[in-house]
Amino acid sequence: MRIRPAVTAVSLATALSVSIPAAAHAADRAGAADTTFSHVVVNGGKDLVLGLTTKKTVTITWTATDPDGIAASWAYLWHGRNTDDADGVLPHYPSNGTCAVSATDPTSATCAVSFGVDAAKDLHRNAVAGTWQVLAGAQDGTDDWTEIDAAGTAHLKRLARATVNASPEPVRKGRTITVTGRITRANWESGSYTGYQGQRVELQFRKKGSSTYTTLKTVTTGSGGSLRTTTKARTDGYFRFRFAGTTTTGPATAAGDFVDVR
Repeated sequence: MRIRPAVTAVSLATALSVSIPAAAHAADRAGAADTTFSHVVVNGGKDLVLGLTTKKTVTITWTATDPDGIAASWAYLWHGRNTDDADGVLPHYPSNGTCAVSATDPTSATCAVSFGVDAAKDLHRNAVAGTWQVLAGAQDGTDDWTEIDAAGTAHLKRLARATVNASPEPVRKGRTITVTGRITRANWESGSYTGYQGQRVELQFRKKGSSTYTTLKTVTTGSGGSLRTTTKARTDGYFRFRFAGTTTTGPATAAGDFVDVR
């Protein structure tokens, strides 16, 4: 499923990113040119966390360098074992990036490409959540071209939600408070939010008048993503559940539930 966009002329753009050595991906090289790719960044270095109907504009930025200069360059995201067996490509119809040749180094160009992602239309399998690769390609000034299948990575995750309820309210000091809740995440296949079982979640508390939450204990989600635990009533404050996320699912924090201790 390797895709080469139609070549267009270089034009102006700017890019700001974190370097990823292209030499580390030399085994993925295809083509005849001596082009290298660096400073590959997706979405400003942040995870792509998508719900059921999330619409988001994603930008990939990179630097392409070749002794014969850069005539055009492109990049897109893909997921799977390799580009021939990819089970996901974003965008579906990759295009050339907009590039700017360095004023001090004519062999180097900074490039960027932006595209829209619509979770409802583009994501139909939960299995595509996780690490995606960035394919980066370029055509040099002599019309030779190079592609690196894994010039960088991006992390596409399912949006999670957290709920909490602490009771009874009010409660006498020293009595037991029962805190329940649930962790769910976007299920792109069913089109609904479904429970996330077997996940470690922090029960946190913030004293009334304070702005800081502290962790009281760690709880594991049960069937359907359910949460249930107990703690002692000591002072007025807010309880919440905090889920740190996983390699396939984004983090989630419930809004604090206030308990009046008397």
